[in-house]
Amino acid sequence: MRETSLGHCLLRVQFIVFAVVVLASCGGIEDEYSDISPAADTILINGRIHTLNGDAEPPAQAIAIYDGKILAVGDNKAIEGQANGRTRVVDLDGKTVLPGFHDFHVHPIFAGLQHQQCRIPQGSNLAEIQRRLKACVEKAEPGAWVIGGQWDKSAVGQTPHKSLLDVVAPDNPVLLGDTSEHSAWVNSKALAIAQITAAVESPKGGVIEKDDFGEPSGVLHEYAVGLVKQHIPPPPYAQVRKALIWSLDKMLSHGITSFTEASTGYAVGVQRELELFAALADEGELKHRIRFCIPWATDNVDHEVSVETRQQYVRERLNPDCVKVGLDGVPTESHTAAMLEPYAGYIEGRADEASVRGILMVEQQKLNDAVTRFDQQGLTVKFHAAGDAAVRAGLDAVEAARTSNGMSSQRHNIAHGTFVKVEDIARAKELQATFEVSPYLFGPTPINDSIANAVGNERMERIWPVRDMLESGSLVVPGSDWAVVPSVNPWIAVETLVTREQPGGSETSVGKSGAITLDEAIRLFTVNGAKHMGNEDKLGKIAAGMIADLVVLDQDPYAVPVKQLHKTKVEKTIINGEIVFDRSQL
Repeated sequence: MRETSLGHCLLRVQFIVFAVVVLASCGGIEDEYSDISPAADTILINGRIHTLNGDAEPPAQAIAIYDGKILAVGDNKAIEGQANGRTRVVDLDGKTVLPGFHDFHVHPIFAGLQHQQCRIPQGSNLAEIQRRLKACVEKAEPGAWVIGGQWDKSAVGQTPHKSLLDVVAPDNPVLLGDTSEHSAWVNSKALAIAQITAAVESPKGGVIEKDDFGEPSGVLHEYAVGLVKQHIPPPPYAQVRKALIWSLDKMLSHGITSFTEASTGYAVGVQRELELFAALADEGELKHRIRFCIPWATDNVDHEVSVETRQQYVRERLNPDCVKVGLDGVPTESHTAAMLEPYAGYIEGRADEASVRGILMVEQQKLNDAVTRFDQQGLTVKFHAAGDAAVRAGLDAVEAARTSNGMSSQRHNIAHGTFVKVEDIARAKELQATFEVSPYLFGPTPINDSIANAVGNERMERIWPVRDMLESGSLVVPGSDWAVVPSVNPWIAVETLVTREQPGGSETSVGKSGAITLDEAIRLFTVNGAKHMGNEDKLGKIAAGMIADLVVLDQDPYAVPVKQLHKTKVEKTIINGEIVFDRSQL
């Protein structure tokens, strides 16, 4: 891609503009030339522009941008006429342009901090986990916490136990998150610091696993993880800032122009995270459009305060207008997702109610009251709902809000929707709710092996039923859940939405009946994303008058084999007409 000035080729255009300005200053042509468009700040030429404005519309060649908005879209000749001698011209050299992508479920501060911690590749066996943990312990200060992940029981090869971590970390407290980040594996030192003994019972909404001797095994689920996490010293401001900037840069490099922080405070607390984002915005360091979801749980005073004080963090591209409500856990071998039918698998050493049907975190009436209140306040509610019982509870709460308040512009959304009953799918359209799916997990992965062991192969046929969701007319958007998943690259998700296989293809697949077309997959990130946010008149497509949030790609996704989509590279990311990522400058 080359940048040039049109120079002498535009002398005629410059002369006309000059004449118009002179005459206008004399007051002689005000009426006759009042509809003349301004010259473009930037034009992109010689590209393949997929506008997403129509089903069969051929690609355009060029785009003119002025003051952060798209001035015109068309062929090279027409768009070159929008320039003057000061216009920046970017020759795309045949590269492809799409609207910017929106990721509806990320945890950027957590992702950046995790990048700095003890990293264990998903799918690692016990020997590899111990090897990597030992290396991390050797680098740590004596007695310092060693934090990291990710592990899963099926890959470990045996039931995780504190003693397996004690062997390589006898003196440093250790906490390793699993592949879902809903469970943790800790060593004896960590349990001792948290004072978790055989006499300590599982907290409401959580599980402390016990071994054959009745002692805590070192595996904790859901709210029980917090019993240990609360003893981990918070990272200093400089470290958190560095983590966030790293994550923001990573997302820009993948063409993500807007995102939703799905649970603000997940890493270092709600106020600290909101203050950091606001500070970066005030310093001009933030480029993305960002929605924050503030976590809420029953009778949590801190959460209520954060919701009430949210307006002080509003900035031009920051909007804390969302509340996150965790309804259940995950349908893995931890059995914490709330299911309408019992799990298929049996958890050795557990006889609690949660092991049969999972955990529904909020009583229905309290949930109904909360969602009705938030809806009335103009807040969008994002439900973590993986199991079909949790999905139904979330939709019931939205229905209660609609009954009380009438229809509103808030599109409350069901995040994950791993399992959804057929009769509940169409309800989302009726209630103007949104399904947010997690396509980064759609291929064969260790976490899906764990889910299959928990629910059985028959239910796996309808895992993440995206095809049914779209055919029902419901709005569907994508969320990576990064850094629960290893990569925030949306082209991994686009490919797996279409193939339901591993990137590049695999002999096995996951929920193949839920696969959708390539165009549908791309529109989830663009057109549907804009509609969910209520700004479809500004974003999601490429047309005159729309905001210039664009992504330039090294290959045309509509022209390459589907199983090559994950290799797509972003050449440039443009937000508000500003080039905020340029691979050629790396």
